[in-house]
Amino acid sequence: MADIVILGSGGFGLSLAISANKKGRHNVTVWSKFKSEIDGIKENGEHIQKLPGVKIPEDINLTSDISCVKGCDILIFGIPSSFVRSVAQLAKPYIDDSMVIVNLGKGIEEGSLKLLSDVLTEELDTEKLVVLSGPSHAEELARGIPTTMVAASYNKEAAKHIQEQLGGDSLRIYLNDDVKGCELGGALKNIIALCCGICDGMGGGDNTKAALMTRGIHEIAKLGTAAGANPITFIGLTGIGDLIVTCTSVHSRNARAGKLIGQGVTPEEAVKQVGTVEGYCCCSSAYKFAKKLGVEMPITEQLNRVLFQGGNAKEAITALMSRPMIYEHEELKFI
Repeated sequence: MADIVILGSGGFGLSLAISANKKGRHNVTVWSKFKSEIDGIKENGEHIQKLPGVKIPEDINLTSDISCVKGCDILIFGIPSSFVRSVAQLAKPYIDDSMVIVNLGKGIEEGSLKLLSDVLTEELDTEKLVVLSGPSHAEELARGIPTTMVAASYNKEAAKHIQEQLGGDSLRIYLNDDVKGCELGGALKNIIALCCGICDGMGGGDNTKAALMTRGIHEIAKLGTAAGANPITFIGLTGIGDLIVTCTSVHSRNARAGKLIGQGVTPEEAVKQVGTVEGYCCCSSAYKFAKKLGVEMPITEQLNRVLFQGGNAKEAITALMSRPMIYEHEELKFI
């Protein structure tokens, strides 16, 4: 039995808490900076907005006191990407070297263009950092629907510890040592899912969505390998697996926000209606990161124009379709 603290009382943080709590396996605490959110969950027995109909077991501790971190065995960051650094700074006084730190967040930090694993390593000076990612919608994990994820770390023992402690009957966890690849796959697929949602909102067809997903994973792999990731990672759970579920699921906030944009709602209003939309938060940073590495990402570039430069979605599709003709895989030229 382990003492597990999850920072963030959103849907995924709570779903992982429920999974870890099954059969009394672990002592689980969920923290939120917002006392009103914790009070609401306690009062209703569920998170009405994020996980309606899913009862939170009474033996899961709920708190807004950050000192709950002290003495835990596993500390999990289930925080939106833009707040990971600030929450790490709040938690730092209570963290010691024995803890395994887990990041669930998916994004690239605005400004620094650092991956969230690098942000946490920088803030917490830890050698036991694990990235947990994969096709795992909270709405299904919380209900015990079979789910697979990847625990990626440079520290094999830390990754194995998470695999053993968090894996269970309905959550199967694989190991990987490609931290950058797993993290970039998880972050960048949100951009493509947002594009697929826009396509749906415009009344686009399956052909177009399949093209976006296929060329999207090509973009993700190009940027990932340029950043030092293993290209094999992107045909796995944190690459194509996470891309499929986020582009096609009714649970996908990125796809829902994209659909609103495709129907004519402004990007800002779409995000306001849906809530946290990591593809919106990540797009600008990903585009800047790609330019920094000299990687061409036409889908990401066009989405960046639509989201932040007043671009038109129909014109974006025209721009993508009218690009110069090339080989599908630029590195393979038939002679």
